[in-house]
Amino acid sequence: MLPESVASVESSHFFKMFAIIKEWDEGSGCHTTNTDKYLLLVLFKLGLDIAVFYLCCRRICTSFITMCSLSIILADVGMAISVASLWFLEPERSLVTLCFILANASAIYKALPLPIMCLGLLNYCLENSLHSNQRTVWKFLKNLVLTLLVWMQAFMYTFGSVRSKLIELDYVNGTKALVCAAEESSLINHLILGVFIIVIFSMLPFCSRIPQWIKEADRLCDLREKQENQKSDFFFTSTQWNETKGNEDTNDTIKERPPLWFSLTMGFGIFWMPYLIVTVASVVFGLDVPAYINVNLLWLECMNSVVMGVMFWIKSKKLGPYSNLPENVCMWHIYWHLSKGTQQQPLPISVFNPSKEKQNTILSV
Repeated sequence: MLPESVASVESSHFFKMFAIIKEWDEGSGCHTTNTDKYLLLVLFKLGLDIAVFYLCCRRICTSFITMCSLSIILADVGMAISVASLWFLEPERSLVTLCFILANASAIYKALPLPIMCLGLLNYCLENSLHSNQRTVWKFLKNLVLTLLVWMQAFMYTFGSVRSKLIELDYVNGTKALVCAAEESSLINHLILGVFIIVIFSMLPFCSRIPQWIKEADRLCDLREKQENQKSDFFFTSTQWNETKGNEDTNDTIKERPPLWFSLTMGFGIFWMPYLIVTVASVVFGLDVPAYINVNLLWLECMNSVVMGVMFWIKSKKLGPYSNLPENVCMWHIYWHLSKGTQQQPLPISVFNPSKEKQNTILSV
């Protein structure tokens, strides 16, 4: 494949970043290929996604987001195998080039975030009204079809629009390089930046009381772990409540409880702030990341927590902490009790008489 000229690159404003495929110095004659570096990068992303999937994803069959997470891992595996085959084989013996893989992968991953978010939000809204009539098999098939639609539109979006030709660049010091155009997901950067700003500004009015509320949340979390060890269906059993009531000084450790919206925001921020800081720092300092790297399970689970937090806040007005939403790493129930107290809440009618299929899901709080 012949490389394009530098003039054709300068006349186009389409590209924002380039992946360096090969470098060489005409004076010394030494050259460097970066296939092994891209293989390590892809393997690192694959390992990160597998770790996040293991920690955050539990309901593979009944959750659309979990199904999307699994599909991204499979795509990472396919990309890792493709790059590894290029590393082991000679370029002349391979059917595709590294530039073709990187350019198409960045374009395909770039097309994933928006439909995943839209379909995920729609799926949560539909489950709110149809969850009692759907079986696990139908949920699995529905999520599988939606996930396939997401990937189909991504392939259709990139078909015929990806430029995977090598481009030759000349450096000032006499070094030349073959580079390949790659794309970033600006949507992810804007979303993360917006979420970070909202979380920071929402915490400013309560800065002095946040440490005390975090300690109380830790106490409630420890109490929930004891409850889970006793295999109780409710957050507080009557025995635990009597013990807590008999020691009101321990239970009323905070004079003023946070409002529910801030309590949920704090729960989100405590878990996701490290990821938000790293992503925002890369945006601020101009560290462009290709889409096949920053479209990962960390971003997906972070946005899933945002959507589920909003849905939990809306549903809690009628259901309290008892919700049929899937489990989430932010532990919304803990922060609901942080805001409303640890008194046993009256159960909604659906919890008193749930369907057989959903009984365990509704009572697991």
